[in-house]
Amino acid sequence: MAPNRMNQPTEVSLRAERREHLYKILVIGELGTGKTSIIKRYVHQFFSQHYRATIGVDFALKVLNWDTNTLIRLQLWDIAGQERFGNMTRVYYKEAVGAFIVFDVTRIATFDAVMKWKYDLNNKVHLPDGSDVPCVLLANKCDMPKEGIVNIPSQMEQFCQDNGFIGWYLTSAKDNINIEDAVKCLVSNILSKQKTSVVESLNNNVFLDYHGHDHQVSESKCCL
Repeated sequence: MAPNRMNQPTEVSLRAERREHLYKILVIGELGTGKTSIIKRYVHQFFSQHYRATIGVDFALKVLNWDTNTLIRLQLWDIAGQERFGNMTRVYYKEAVGAFIVFDVTRIATFDAVMKWKYDLNNKVHLPDGSDVPCVLLANKCDMPKEGIVNIPSQMEQFCQDNGFIGWYLTSAKDNINIEDAVKCLVSNILSKQKTSVVESLNNNVFLDYHGHDHQVSESKCCL
């Protein structure tokens, strides 16, 4: 007797169940902090000492097989640090769902500029619910001698808590230190926010059953 294939999932249906996301991620900070190097290292596993300064904006694409049911395409937008391009950033920031702010641990002035970039980010782009986009602080070039409070982890933790960063990492594009971990941290936060948003949306949704009665969708019945 031939096996009954009526209820067996097909390859097409399995593919259909896989969730795909496209996330625009900003990489911002002062000129020369290593933003381009970080992106090149993460996307292409490549490092060079001889990048030209980014003019305006550039971006790269990285595809992540996050888990068996989730594929994520990251658009990493490399935003120029030159002040003369500041008035264009609102266009570049549009529809971003996450950000990295990068400073150079060997130049304390680039850390002093971090809050300027955070303020700019918070004022020019928001998530659909109106909240700030999640942002991770990258203390780059950690393979070199460090200046300032980056040498005191407890003060860095406090700085991030006080200023709305979801975390911070010592990174090195040259030695490939902590870049993947930083991306995982940011993407995990984005996914968590989206799941929370879906649950809240379902909880606020009212539907009619076939008797015409109103029912509030409960969280326990959500299937994410």
